[in-house]
Amino acid sequence: MANQSSPTNVTIQQVAEKAGVSTASVSRVLNNSSQVTDELKARVLRAIDELGYYPNRAARHLRAGVVRKVGVLFADISNPFFTSVLAGIESALQQADYVLVLGNSNEDPRIEQLHLNAFLEEGVAGIIFAATTPVKERYQFVLQAGVPMLSIDRTVEGLKIDTITINNVDAAYQATNHLINLGHRDVAFISGPENRTTARYRQMGYLQAMKDAGNLPPRIEIGNFRQDGGYEAMQTLLISAKQPSAVLVANGLMTLGAMQGIHEHNISIPGGIAIVGFDDMPWVTSLQPPLTVIAQPTFEMGRIAARLLLDRIRTPDNPIQRINLETQLIIRKSCGYPLEGNTSITVDTPLRSNLSV
Repeated sequence: MANQSSPTNVTIQQVAEKAGVSTASVSRVLNNSSQVTDELKARVLRAIDELGYYPNRAARHLRAGVVRKVGVLFADISNPFFTSVLAGIESALQQADYVLVLGNSNEDPRIEQLHLNAFLEEGVAGIIFAATTPVKERYQFVLQAGVPMLSIDRTVEGLKIDTITINNVDAAYQATNHLINLGHRDVAFISGPENRTTARYRQMGYLQAMKDAGNLPPRIEIGNFRQDGGYEAMQTLLISAKQPSAVLVANGLMTLGAMQGIHEHNISIPGGIAIVGFDDMPWVTSLQPPLTVIAQPTFEMGRIAARLLLDRIRTPDNPIQRINLETQLIIRKSCGYPLEGNTSITVDTPLRSNLSV
């Protein structure tokens, strides 16, 4: 009979000791790897049952041969950035005969915790997530349960998991430098919450570009990565004693809010204020004027993330990978660059090692 004590007290190491195998072998069994023998699988499953290890449902699923699942937990599924990433994840999972179980943390660590617990109860083989907090201790219990995790878009320092992101420092540097090269000396930055690594690193790139241009004075407003946050931050900048001549906005939704605020003040773009945002969403060319952006390879980011997680599921001992994907600066009319008609210019923003994080 299974041990009725709290399953959170049982670790994958204890299961491995009970079965007389390595922790990697336990993980392979839990993730239905083809590299384990029937005898090894039986020993590990028996140890799981006897100890009352947390992912008992995962063990039962293995016996029943049910559909293989991957949990995907995003911070805000209403954000078109995550929608595009999700499409890439689902494409790769379908090719590998996995199904996707989706959760939305709504940028709330408490909701995130509930979803992670539910994923474990559901018996997912692995989890792709965009973290609500950089605190690694909040995620250790998932790894202790033998379920691999992959962080996408955001990083969790010190957590030994695979990560897929862009070089946010360099991307923001290139965008800021583009505005400076157009003659702007009063460039503001609307950032996301500073406890999100994407916001913090983009802020670093902005500050470095302002410094390299001759110690130009920075102007930073903190938003919330949502449209209302961009609107409120832009309002603060516009009612200040001196309006900035240009602004870089840290994500797509906040850029919409910022442009709404500019239009409400009857300020022309780019004549009154130039603007550059992140994320090349389908609607950016329909804005007035069309938006200059840092374009992230969102679909590819999701596809690579899913494939890397599946590799981790199959081979848990693979070296940890931290992949930075390159971005592009797509120049349209909102930044003030002289363009003919409705054309645009795409500029690669290759990684610069001196700015990497």
